[in-house]
Amino acid sequence: MRRIPITVFFALLMIIGVPAVYGQQSSDDGAQIKTREELAQLLSRVGPSIKVAFRQSQKQPFTFVGLMNEGLTTSESLEIVISVSAKQTIHFRIYPRYKGGYINVNKAKNGVGLMRQLLQFSNQNFLFWGTDDTADVFAGYTFTLESGFPDAALTIVLRSISNLDQFVGDMKPAIEGSSAIGQ
Repeated sequence: MRRIPITVFFALLMIIGVPAVYGQQSSDDGAQIKTREELAQLLSRVGPSIKVAFRQSQKQPFTFVGLMNEGLTTSESLEIVISVSAKQTIHFRIYPRYKGGYINVNKAKNGVGLMRQLLQFSNQNFLFWGTDDTADVFAGYTFTLESGFPDAALTIVLRSISNLDQFVGDMKPAIEGSSAIGQ
């Protein structure tokens, strides 16, 4: 006798609860799409001034990629990857390309020295430094969007990217094997 009311209660709970979850999810998707569109407009406006053509990734629809080639003295290029997350954040990851590839901590002649240097750079620089899952070195910055779309702040980060080239020059001894790094 009690099983029917309990079953009916859970069925009603599911009917009421499921639309609320899906409704919130679509609103989050809407915010992510809106942020992606605002970012696309900003990149099309600021990209040419820093000589970078950004394109939307075909594999990741909330990711933009650009390559900075001009005005660099040490790096061959700086690969810029910008992602819009579902959790109201924008992530910058800038990968320096040096001597035909990414800088990789595991392939550096002095990997420990390079990691120490990255930690020091993170303490001293505007952008933080790290490695990804494959040990490739990147500089990064993360924005939260709680106060709206940070148009001016994003522009400042985009214009600061070319400055990363000087730090790649500082990394050269660790990458190529000088004993002066990490002591």
